[in-house]
Amino acid sequence: MRLPFAALLLSLSLATHAETTTMNTALLDAAQRGDAPVVRQLLEQGVPPDIRDEQGQTALLVATHANQVDVAKALIEAGADVNAKDNIHDSPYLYAGARGLNDILRLTLAHGADLSSTNRYGGTALIPAAERGHVETVQLLIDAGVDVNHLNRLHWTALLEAVILGDGGPRHVEIVRRLLAAGADPRIADKDGVTALEHARQRGYQEMVALLQR
Repeated sequence: MRLPFAALLLSLSLATHAETTTMNTALLDAAQRGDAPVVRQLLEQGVPPDIRDEQGQTALLVATHANQVDVAKALIEAGADVNAKDNIHDSPYLYAGARGLNDILRLTLAHGADLSSTNRYGGTALIPAAERGHVETVQLLIDAGVDVNHLNRLHWTALLEAVILGDGGPRHVEIVRRLLAAGADPRIADKDGVTALEHARQRGYQEMVALLQR
């Protein structure tokens, strides 16, 4: 029995959609597990590099979450957008910066990272990097030109966050040193009018106090 032409077209369309969905899923899965050869093969077969999962994460963001550097490189070389944000406003650039994933961060910086882009808290990549004690990451972002005095929605700069949420240890002390050297303004206060120096004094972070008093 021959199918009517319209039904045949619909059947072909459904089959094509199913195949596309399967290939898209395969790219996301390969990105997560770090299978760069499969990723390259799928890209060569025409799978778009910026396909997304149900959370709005592109294949590049999936790879970044898993710190799959070779996959990230393959996707970026294929044109993946390093600034594409998911449903919670993370992008490959912002996530790599926040988590100290420096190999992927360097790739994003070399391929059009938007230094002024912000996360769901209104912060640049530099602010969470400073909070989490990622010294090398902080320096990479400073060197790239991220605004060291940007204020997030909590009215915190990277300097304030390094003091308030840091542990006062050697990594955070070094970050405070580097932020100040890059022009971070210690006079900027939080929304309650408390400066980084005052926060450091309250917490007994004497090395930070010494730096901030200069």
